[in-house]
Amino acid sequence: MRGGQGGQPGASGSPTPPDPARAEFVLSRLQLLVTRRLDGLLQGDYLGLLPGPGSEAGESREYRPGDDVRRMDWPVTARTTVPHVRQTIADRELETWMALDLSASLDFGTATCLKRDLALAAAASIAHLTVRGGNRIGAAVGTGDGVTRIPARPGRKGAQALLRSMALTPAAGGRGDLAALIDSLNRPPRRRGMAVVISDFLASSGWERPMRKLAVRHDVLAVEVVDPRELELTGVGVLEFVDPETGVVHEVDTSDAKLRARYAEQAAAQRAEIAASLRRAGVAQLRLRTDSDWLIDIVRFVAAQRHARTGGTTR
Repeated sequence: MRGGQGGQPGASGSPTPPDPARAEFVLSRLQLLVTRRLDGLLQGDYLGLLPGPGSEAGESREYRPGDDVRRMDWPVTARTTVPHVRQTIADRELETWMALDLSASLDFGTATCLKRDLALAAAASIAHLTVRGGNRIGAAVGTGDGVTRIPARPGRKGAQALLRSMALTPAAGGRGDLAALIDSLNRPPRRRGMAVVISDFLASSGWERPMRKLAVRHDVLAVEVVDPRELELTGVGVLEFVDPETGVVHEVDTSDAKLRARYAEQAAAQRAEIAASLRRAGVAQLRLRTDSDWLIDIVRFVAAQRHARTGGTTR
């Protein structure tokens, strides 16, 4: 059994419709956690989840090593005989679109929560960090039944309505199409903004090309959701696993040390290939685990992005 199959003990059964009361409770807790802890640990707007450098022309300045040569201001360079680059004014009204993968493989978790719950928590954090200042946020939600588009809306009320729609999206059996979900953010073409893809990226192939296409126009963040049992097995005897996307049943003798070693090796290779694919696509990667403090992981990522963009200076 390869690491990408991430099965769940027990029978597959039919998808359970979401409970609205539980969804409201989960969203209330998420809002409280995100507001208190992110606002307490991070100060200022955008904090690394910045819009692009902008398209509106600003002033010119002398070229410094490391500047993007595509921004060379040739007329000023010719007049002064000193290389200059054209600065741009950052767009402060940001439109963010999220591609949220809620295929059957996300209905799995062996630690503090399901991967589906962690994906929703990541979406809530992204919304909280990007919705300020009249920014708009929309989403495409993928399940085994296809892709559902939620229109972009401005403000916190719009973000809450968006998260509520995500939380109430019913689970569907069958294998989701991650490539089609990502490609849905490429249509129709939009002004430069931010795109966030939240998934476990266990789809075997096909999603790298639309991801690369998305990154040509937008700043893209890939949020990878992982459960520890997808990385290694513990020796607890014979377990029965059900692949949630295909219904195939596997019996695994976890007491076999060689089997556990092969599983961990294949899982590590799979995750390394996912990371390599994201690097080739030119997108940032954030990994969240169901057995760690996901808010701290987000804070560390945002702080690192902020430091990289500002060179360690404050805004």
